[in-house]
Amino acid sequence: MVSQGRSSKRDLRKSNTTVPCRLCSMGYSTSLSSMLLLLLPVLLLLLSFLSSRVLAMPEPVSTLKMERIHRHLEKINKPAVKSIQSPDGDMIDCVLRNKQPALDHPLLKDHKIQRRPSQMPSFKGERKQQNYTSNMGRRAWQAWHHVGPCPKGTVPIRRSSVQDVLRAKSLFHYGKKQVNTVPLAARSVEKPDVVSGNGHEHAIAYTGSRQEVYGAKATINVWDPSVESENEFSLSQVWILSGSFDGSDLNSIEAGWQVSPELYGDSRPRLFTYWTSDAYQATGCYNLLCEGFIQTDRQIAIGAAISPVSAYNGDQYDITILIWKDPTLGNWWLSFGDNRLVGYWPAELFTHLSNHATMVEWGGEVVNMQPNGAHTSTQMGSGHFAGDNFRKASYFRNLEIVDADNSLTAVQDIAILAENTNCYNIQSYKSSAWGTYFYYGGPGHNGLCP
Repeated sequence: MVSQGRSSKRDLRKSNTTVPCRLCSMGYSTSLSSMLLLLLPVLLLLLSFLSSRVLAMPEPVSTLKMERIHRHLEKINKPAVKSIQSPDGDMIDCVLRNKQPALDHPLLKDHKIQRRPSQMPSFKGERKQQNYTSNMGRRAWQAWHHVGPCPKGTVPIRRSSVQDVLRAKSLFHYGKKQVNTVPLAARSVEKPDVVSGNGHEHAIAYTGSRQEVYGAKATINVWDPSVESENEFSLSQVWILSGSFDGSDLNSIEAGWQVSPELYGDSRPRLFTYWTSDAYQATGCYNLLCEGFIQTDRQIAIGAAISPVSAYNGDQYDITILIWKDPTLGNWWLSFGDNRLVGYWPAELFTHLSNHATMVEWGGEVVNMQPNGAHTSTQMGSGHFAGDNFRKASYFRNLEIVDADNSLTAVQDIAILAENTNCYNIQSYKSSAWGTYFYYGGPGHNGLCP
């Protein structure tokens, strides 16, 4: 009996010691399962994030491709006398004037730099005095001027980087427009083609057919339009055109401001130039990214950001672009702002423009890559339609052309055109202060522009 009692106590003790352990083990398993269930969504999100990061990682660049890129950059990034770090992140190199990239062009081997044009165009008639009040814009400048300018005898050139080149479709395409980007009205002067063939859309004004033109001028307010995709852009510019509009020998000289994330790596509006003598096929480029445009000024950097910019229902900032043919040497000069001589396109670069232009266009252009299967939401100008008018819509004012005797005359008759007025539109007017002018632009994708 005693032994049975002791045995029962031992069994009880065993029972008392084992039961809590089982409960503890069961509780631990239950807690672990609950914890895993709670963590499962977090783990799935983490895996999804990591996989997207892996997919988004750029493909490794081959050694051969990098060697080619570096060789190209050595050609266009000339040795600098001084380098200036702009507040907006750009590096501006001050390069000796006679060592700039343009002079590497085979047609310019024996070219002597023209320091100044033989003659500036003069305006025929009288202009109304312009004072910068509520109905006028203020002058925009460039961000790097807070640190600049370059020393005498040098010219400022925005430095290109490896990343700039890698954003382009290929090394060949770096700094170039797409083939077949013939301006809208130029495709057919009598009956302009309103169907965009390669995703480029416009809202433009243009001169009449086949007249002799020796230059053009306009004042454009500057905005920072939103660009939806990296391979799209939004620009506002002047085109000087001559040659066959439906062939491969079109000559074009262009200047204005643009937002191009692919070309510059950001969304700032920048002063730009472009030229081609073969309808954008092989010749020409943006800015100083190839041999061609000869810079003479030490204060204006082509490709650098413009600052400040216009604000909706606020202060308006504009730039004036003048392009004209020197009546003596035949070079096409660029003036920025209040007759600041930036440089010129040598006559040797062109075929038809070695004589004169036959058409001028002013206006906006965007690239519509139809992201997500819908019309792009990339904005033109301010992103608002022409009917919103001053302080809200973008404008070109005081449209003028240069005639055969190097005189500037106000444009009297222009035609206007846009492919899809539900996306971007244009309206022209005349006044004593602004001469011939127009508002233009739009938001792109909206309820009427699906």
